[in-house]
Amino acid sequence: MAPRSPAVDERIIPTRSGRAPWTLRRRLVVAMVAMLALVSLVIGVVSVAILSASLMDGLDQQVTSAAERSSVVVSGGRPNGTDFSLGTPTASDVLNGPSQPPGTLALVYDGSTVSAGYTDDTGAVVALNNDQVSQLVSELDSAVREGGTSVPFSVDLGGDVGEYRVLAETARSGALYLVGLPVASVTGTAAQLAIIITIVSLIGIVLVAFLATAIVRLALRPLQRVTATATRVSELPLDRGEVALVDRVPAADTDPRTEVGRVGSALNRMLDHVDIALETRQASEHKVRQFVADASHELRTPLASIRGYSELTRRSGQQLPPDAIHALGRIESESVRMTGLVEDLLLLARLDEGRELEQAPVDLTSLLVDVVSDAHAAGPDHTWDLDLPEEPVLAAGDGPRLHQVFANLLANARVHTDAGTRVEVALGVEGERAVVTVTDDGPGIPENLRATLFERFARGDSSRFRGTGGSTGLGLAIVQAVVLAHRGEVTVDSRPGRTSFRVVLPLA
Repeated sequence: MAPRSPAVDERIIPTRSGRAPWTLRRRLVVAMVAMLALVSLVIGVVSVAILSASLMDGLDQQVTSAAERSSVVVSGGRPNGTDFSLGTPTASDVLNGPSQPPGTLALVYDGSTVSAGYTDDTGAVVALNNDQVSQLVSELDSAVREGGTSVPFSVDLGGDVGEYRVLAETARSGALYLVGLPVASVTGTAAQLAIIITIVSLIGIVLVAFLATAIVRLALRPLQRVTATATRVSELPLDRGEVALVDRVPAADTDPRTEVGRVGSALNRMLDHVDIALETRQASEHKVRQFVADASHELRTPLASIRGYSELTRRSGQQLPPDAIHALGRIESESVRMTGLVEDLLLLARLDEGRELEQAPVDLTSLLVDVVSDAHAAGPDHTWDLDLPEEPVLAAGDGPRLHQVFANLLANARVHTDAGTRVEVALGVEGERAVVTVTDDGPGIPENLRATLFERFARGDSSRFRGTGGSTGLGLAIVQAVVLAHRGEVTVDSRPGRTSFRVVLPLA
């Protein structure tokens, strides 16, 4: 039996890594969202970096201006016109100098004494602890040694003070002083911009994901229609009977100027070629079936005549030589075998033409009893078991043909197994179907014969097929053809020591 065309399996098949493969729609949407996220990230990083650099330049200018204002106090006088002769100015004098904003940091170092502090939001001077003073003095010494006393640099004092942008200078009196402004305003503004860009980017990414999904779904509709057409065609039983391939991709989806249109156009051309090939195959098969039917029908009469004349001659009462009697017996037996073969071929030809069988309730229980009784009479050297349910099982079908099905299965078990083989016939019901199994404990069916077991004239030469001399090779082919004509199915499961044929038929 030729394998049926498999239907398209729409399940998601895992890849070797265990992950389900991504669909084209998902890949397109993810690609667009990923590109937008990457662009948003680049824009955000560049924007924050540019803003931070700009604000830092502005802060450096403010630090430079604060240092210039502080130089007046450190080098030439005191705030509010106080005379410089009162002594070296302190950090408080610098911080209380003209136009110093809140948060200004100052340190004055004359080589022996150090004073340092910063102003809080209220303008009050807050002294630094020893560690912070030591860190500033160290930074001041490093700046003096490197000669870079006019370049602002960053110092992180930790704690509540935080990071400052400072500038170290040398007064005309030789004293060193340091002035700085907090960096918190710069980092805070940059952080706010980063948060804003992040929120806006996330909202944009979500919106783009929804829009991209809708756009890709709309764009892939022609491809879905092409896929639907291919799926419908794949579900047709192309391996047998007359098939009309009427499904085609819509004309709107066959525009050669688009990628999907070229796929749809190619699929339509392929379906046209397949349709022509199927029509040619069907015409050829019809001719062959018609020839077989006509030949079988025409052979029935001469075979009957041969059988009748041979039997008449053998029973005429005339004394015939033993060789002639033996030859007439062989002619009669072979004509009987040839008549059976012709009848089987005629039945298969009619079934191939789709001729409807009689549909009437058939009592499978009594039918199996009769079939097993006949098999027991024909093969007394086998053990025959029958397992029937308590209630009768009625199937819808043609009684004589169903009788032929089970008779062929039992004959197959009898002919192709050794004496003493146990054959069990069981009848059951599964849902709305009747199930009949014929099981034997013979040698089993060779692996290389199972694929062609139900084909016509299937023969074998192994131990199971030792008795093929009395077989036409059409028994199992008739079994399958009759069962399929009843809208049922027949399967076989075989291994050494057990072979089971399973016939499923619809209940009446």
